[in-house]
Amino acid sequence: MPSPGPRTSSCPVGQNVPFGSDDARFLLWQPEFASDPYSYYARMRRVNRSMVPVELSPGVPATLVVDYRTAVQILNDPEHFPADPRTWQSTLPEDCPILPLVGYRPVPARTTGQEHNRLREVHTAAMRGVDLLAMHSHIEKLAIPLINRFCGDGHADLIQQYSFPLSFAACNVLLGCPPYLGDRIAEGMAKIFENVDAATGNQIVGAALMELLELKRSQPADDAVTRMLQHPAALSDEEILHQINSQYGAGIEIQQTLIANCLLRILSHGSVGDSLLGGSISTRDALDEVLFTDPPMANFLLTYPRQPILIDEVWLPANQPVVISIAACNNDPRVQSNDRRGNRSHLSWGLGNHSCPAQTVAYMIAQDAIDQLLDALPEMELDFPSGAPVWRPGPFHRSMTELPVRFSPSPPLNF
Repeated sequence: MPSPGPRTSSCPVGQNVPFGSDDARFLLWQPEFASDPYSYYARMRRVNRSMVPVELSPGVPATLVVDYRTAVQILNDPEHFPADPRTWQSTLPEDCPILPLVGYRPVPARTTGQEHNRLREVHTAAMRGVDLLAMHSHIEKLAIPLINRFCGDGHADLIQQYSFPLSFAACNVLLGCPPYLGDRIAEGMAKIFENVDAATGNQIVGAALMELLELKRSQPADDAVTRMLQHPAALSDEEILHQINSQYGAGIEIQQTLIANCLLRILSHGSVGDSLLGGSISTRDALDEVLFTDPPMANFLLTYPRQPILIDEVWLPANQPVVISIAACNNDPRVQSNDRRGNRSHLSWGLGNHSCPAQTVAYMIAQDAIDQLLDALPEMELDFPSGAPVWRPGPFHRSMTELPVRFSPSPPLNF
């Protein structure tokens, strides 16, 4: 199997590359990178650059930022580093596998200027209106039935049986999506994510979301979709559908991965688990530790320079992706601290005008989900078949394929 990097690349897609055509590229799309990214980040640093050439997909070059201060500079300069990918995207084949995740759509993370400001105002207002106290109660009501389904078995996969269904259900609550529509959305998304009849999956999701919009028009409620429909920005139906899709994408994939990665750290680092159960650190501290070390989106926050620009003595080409390695920058030796309790300087929620407007809600959902599970099954132990987690390949996420645990069977919880 070929090595994930570095290698010399002659890319057929984008001809403008930083560092020169003879520079080696690290291949972020190969499984070897996913299995041990931090060894590659260390190799990148030995190149003695704050940025390194990478491939996001075969034949798709980019620049990866591995220096914290450089990342902050870029993220705080949307005028020179806009997030709109359309010019770059026009150079890619339509079937490029990363386009569904990073291609243009009218959402805050993929727009710039007035378009971005208008859409972000709607997202921010939708999240600001969330009743956190009510959401806390919802998470308890969602978590306990899920735990009761496996607590008597003595074993579980905490991703498929807990973090994923809980995150999906929580997202339905935030958006005001009733169960009968949520089930259809789940069916369609499963087809899309598993690449099994994705076209039908898109049709199922689209039809269900349109039905959700009509429901909220006729029966407005205290939920994010209603707030988006009623916002003075007056988004079109198509624009609102894109916002809902992005909410589901982040609210399911990123949320469930954050919960799972935090549970992995608690269960695999005895000092973290003992301190958490002993009360010397909080679940919030454990979440922030994971957001430093294993953030759900390890390499993301893509921008595209408007014109060639010199950063750290390196010329970056115009309209080519500059990707922030959130994981590498969070652990930059030049800014790393030994004690991170109360430290939330990580880049895992973004920065500047592309910071995540839902981070308060996401923290609360993850914290409540973890607390409910640990209260119910405090003696859980990891049970990986190979003794270690298997990480899903991909240039952007940091996500396990499964999180198997074992424990002494216990009776169902009352609620």
